[in-house]
Amino acid sequence: MSGEPGVGGLSEVVGVLREWQYDRAPMQLHPGDLGWFWRFGAEATAAAVRTWSREGHILAVGLLDHPGLLRLAIAPDAQRDEELARRLVEDVTDPARGVLIEGKVNVEAPMRALVQDLLSENGWNAGEPWTPLRRDLTEPVKDPGVRIEVIGPEQAHVRAAVQRASFDRSTFTEERWHAMAAGSPYADARCLVAYDDEGDAVAAVTVWSAGPGRPGLIEPMGVHREHRGHGHGKAITVAAAAALQRLGSSSAIVCTPSSNIGAVATYQAAGFQPLPEARDKYRDA
Repeated sequence: MSGEPGVGGLSEVVGVLREWQYDRAPMQLHPGDLGWFWRFGAEATAAAVRTWSREGHILAVGLLDHPGLLRLAIAPDAQRDEELARRLVEDVTDPARGVLIEGKVNVEAPMRALVQDLLSENGWNAGEPWTPLRRDLTEPVKDPGVRIEVIGPEQAHVRAAVQRASFDRSTFTEERWHAMAAGSPYADARCLVAYDDEGDAVAAVTVWSAGPGRPGLIEPMGVHREHRGHGHGKAITVAAAAALQRLGSSSAIVCTPSSNIGAVATYQAAGFQPLPEARDKYRDA
């Protein structure tokens, strides 16, 4: 029932993740999450993906974002499936099954899924709250008011430099941008960079479409540490929403730790509405 798709099976996994995205759905693993992970290459992405199937149909997909964090998506009609939920709990609870390692581990699953209830019954605790936010894209998106460039291979070094300047522990490089762009999810993705009046690259974002009429994902968005406090986060986020609208997305979604008050405020300033908080489940070492 559970397995690893291998590089050859990643396209199928991306396809089912696209199908599972719909407006008003609980926040869960998006094809763009796999697309962003693809910066480490196709083989590393395949090694980090797990699937759970029944009678040849994938019912759940997991991404090991790192050895102690499993992020799950579950088919809409299987989120309260007891057999599936119990198998998921068994697989993530027993390190011998090779899904998670010994020690403190976290499982991120849709909030209304039965697996959340069963993990709680098995002694797992609720983690720190995250705030999902959503912007409807049925109405026109206003111009962000700054120069925005869509990044191609020739400007990959600019996108990578802004990422590293936005996140202290970032390891993003030009080479990793090219690896990400070679992945199948990037066919429906865009990298954007915002420039200030001096011509400096001040903020960047990557957006991921799940197909026309489905919610698109912002992952990641960052503002250069030397250019904060000037509204660049709002501007690049508005530009991200516009890019997803051009790609046919019905809405734009993003999720950030609730403790990151500045990020939540930035997304709200860009027209995003907060949704009910989400919490993962964790098991102590």
